[in-house]
Amino acid sequence: MAMDQSSDPRSSLAELGEKAGHYALWIMAVLAAIAIAIPLFSGALRFAVAFPLIVILLAAAWYLSRRRADGVVAINGNAQTNPQDDHFLVDVIAALPDPTILVGADGRVVTLNASATTIAPSLRPGELAVLALRIPEVIDAVRRAGVSRRPERAEFAERVPSERWFEVVVTPMPDQGGFAGRSTQRLLLTFRDLSPIRRVEEMRVDFVANASHELRTPLAALSGFIETLKGPARNDVAARERFLDIMEAQAKRMARLIDDLLSLSRIELAAHVRPQTPVELVPIVRQVVDALQMLARDRGVTVTISAPKEPLVVSGDRDELTRVFENLIENALKYGASGKRVEITLSRAFNVSGGEEAVAAVRDYGPGISAEHLPRLTERFYRVDVTESRAQGGTGLGLALVKHIMNRHRGRLNIESRSGEGATFTVRLPMSTLAPAGARKSG
Repeated sequence: MAMDQSSDPRSSLAELGEKAGHYALWIMAVLAAIAIAIPLFSGALRFAVAFPLIVILLAAAWYLSRRRADGVVAINGNAQTNPQDDHFLVDVIAALPDPTILVGADGRVVTLNASATTIAPSLRPGELAVLALRIPEVIDAVRRAGVSRRPERAEFAERVPSERWFEVVVTPMPDQGGFAGRSTQRLLLTFRDLSPIRRVEEMRVDFVANASHELRTPLAALSGFIETLKGPARNDVAARERFLDIMEAQAKRMARLIDDLLSLSRIELAAHVRPQTPVELVPIVRQVVDALQMLARDRGVTVTISAPKEPLVVSGDRDELTRVFENLIENALKYGASGKRVEITLSRAFNVSGGEEAVAAVRDYGPGISAEHLPRLTERFYRVDVTESRAQGGTGLGLALVKHIMNRHRGRLNIESRSGEGATFTVRLPMSTLAPAGARKSG
């Protein structure tokens, strides 16, 4: 059984010591007054001098005892209110939308909200913050704030699973509930996601650099033809018709280039947000093949699709996945047309972690791609054959779009090819456990 506090000898001794400390000042004042009164009554000390001394001693004893009593009340009051303040602080931090961590004076986590687990999944209350965070910039900001007792800022980046940038603000928070009223210092860490801002800056820089490089050729061609039509070919009807056709082709090329650049920028801006909508792949592939039938007939290419009877449902953005298969199948029809056939195979498989994934492979039997080009095919504006690519209406951004869409969907793109043996582009996407919206409605 728990011992009653009133019967605890240690508490009794503490109370006795507290009372003794309370009356000690009065006892000392009384003894000093007696020491003054003895020479007063013996005639050695005059009354005009002794009386003020006695009054001063008693007033000082009264003032010091009141100060000590106020200090005890303040300490007891803090001991009673601090737990309530802590509960309130925990509730406030839990309600904040940004990742927030409160670290105690001993360097251990007092509390954190759910968003903070995105920064440090292993972080738990009671653990040392520096061991769980393991971010040098954050640890250095915590150290600086502890020394300077002023708010400190730092920026850091995470590379996995996608590149993200954060700002952390470390704010000292004095706590008056320390021993004997002395303050201890807590640190409040608040994180802000800078990824959208950084991506907008990178988008602007990349767009200017890439657009200026790729638009220079068609703009130069348009300028040259305009000058020719104004000068020597002004009255040449045949030349004018031919030049206008070329100018139209160059204008369409610029429009495709700008459209691809803007699409790539939008995808990169949302790269860290994984789509969660259940989408079935087979209907998307069939829809794309139907839309490209005219191109296949013009090139004399036969397209075959092999798919399982069971639906292949992934979590994704339908428009972006449509863009993926448009690029892959259109490339196969354009650059692998000499093989006269394109095979599209869809299936299920398991990745190295044991998770189920949907696999879509687009195989052509064209001239193939040399091994030295394979690692760079998904770079922006990289072309194996610049002349052939431009003749086919390519912008050099198709596979870059595919790669970034796969990254956003947490998927993978594999490319296999040998010169003279065609090429196979394989897309792998994690399967979804949810049914597509149409299937749910029909069920």
